[in-house]
Amino acid sequence: MIKILGKLILTMFNIGKLGNFPGTIASAVTSLLYIVFFYLKIHYLTLFLIFFLLLLVSIYFINFLKNEFKEVDSKEIVIDEYLGQSIPILFFYVILFEASISTNFFMVIVLISFVGFRFFDILKPYPISYIDRNYKNGFGVIFDDIVAGIFTTIVLYIFIIIYDKF
Repeated sequence: MIKILGKLILTMFNIGKLGNFPGTIASAVTSLLYIVFFYLKIHYLTLFLIFFLLLLVSIYFINFLKNEFKEVDSKEIVIDEYLGQSIPILFFYVILFEASISTNFFMVIVLISFVGFRFFDILKPYPISYIDRNYKNGFGVIFDDIVAGIFTTIVLYIFIIIYDKF
């Protein structure tokens, strides 16, 4: 039973088994989930709690179920995309939640963060590439996407500051 639950979490309820681009699909689903959460006004503290629980559980399950997948960082494992994509979205979610902005504006931020996260996750500039190559465990599988999410947040924040100046 624990293996089934672990596989469901790691594959985001089998989203990781869809198509040729499961990471992109998982990032898109994550983005859509956050738009729904924002529309429903789910408080960001609830989302942070879910994020941290999934972070800990995912690292554990990747290590625990390493023999259940073809490789440690299998394409089927897409919970790392959820966690990495969540970083920039949650950052702006917190800022915009209290600002009472429209869901449409939030959707634009989410779309830009989706594109940015996929850019960093696919190209893997340093140190993302280093983590991806050298840490073949639950921590490494998750952490390279966390760093991609942090890069996305920084770049998007800089663009917003520059845009605001003009």
